[in-house]
Amino acid sequence: MSGTLSDTSIGLVGAGQMGEAILGGLLSRGFPPAQLHASDPRAERMGKIAHDYGIHTTTVNREAAEAADIVVLATKPQMVVAVMEELKGRLKPEALVVSIEAGVTLKTLQKGLGHDLVVRAMPNTPGRIGKGITIWTATRQINDGHRGQISQLLGALGEEIYVDHERYLDMATALSGSGPMYVFLFMESMVDAGVRLGLPRYLAQEMVLQTVVGSAEYARITGEHLAHLRNDVTSPGGTSAEALFELDEAGFRTGISKAVSAAYRRSLELGQD
Repeated sequence: MSGTLSDTSIGLVGAGQMGEAILGGLLSRGFPPAQLHASDPRAERMGKIAHDYGIHTTTVNREAAEAADIVVLATKPQMVVAVMEELKGRLKPEALVVSIEAGVTLKTLQKGLGHDLVVRAMPNTPGRIGKGITIWTATRQINDGHRGQISQLLGALGEEIYVDHERYLDMATALSGSGPMYVFLFMESMVDAGVRLGLPRYLAQEMVLQTVVGSAEYARITGEHLAHLRNDVTSPGGTSAEALFELDEAGFRTGISKAVSAAYRRSLELGQD
């Protein structure tokens, strides 16, 4: 197999939010619908996917996987054992398996599938609009040609970064995988605070959305340390300084740190389960 996806068939096992994000990302970049197969036990879900994207669909996982050059596992982690049992011995010998199952290790995947060409990846939901980030690693049997294909596949979701150590995947699950939840909760809290002050909700939401988008882009473009950027906004004795004091009193930073640590522990637990 070469480092291109142009002549590659892809089987998607699991068509939830991230599975659909991968479908949408590939198709938006010109990937032929005829080379895409997806499976999900929910017949109504498969009907919608077929209607919206014009790809092959089935409710039987092995039908989506056994003829594919790349098999993407995108089910819930609790289902992965049953899915591996169903697929074991049915994959093409040269097929690549890309798992986005939280907490499920390369070793578990290799053993459960009886297959060594395995990639473990952690995308996040902004990938649905091509603005996500995916951290990934692979078994030693994955060569440079394979990596080129995986880079193209995951690049359909946004930025992709290969790492040498699998332990970073559980950390990525906690930080960037769960990260949109932290951001959405923060944004929701800001909007509610604006409404409490007397702003119309639509106006508060637009102010918060643009503030978050603009701040993130500003930080990326300037390349400045985040603490420096925060200090630039925090004038002595000003409104931001007062707000910062209250956030520190409320344990804002500690709360975020504990949340990320809890998500990390849960990712490890899912792998053990």
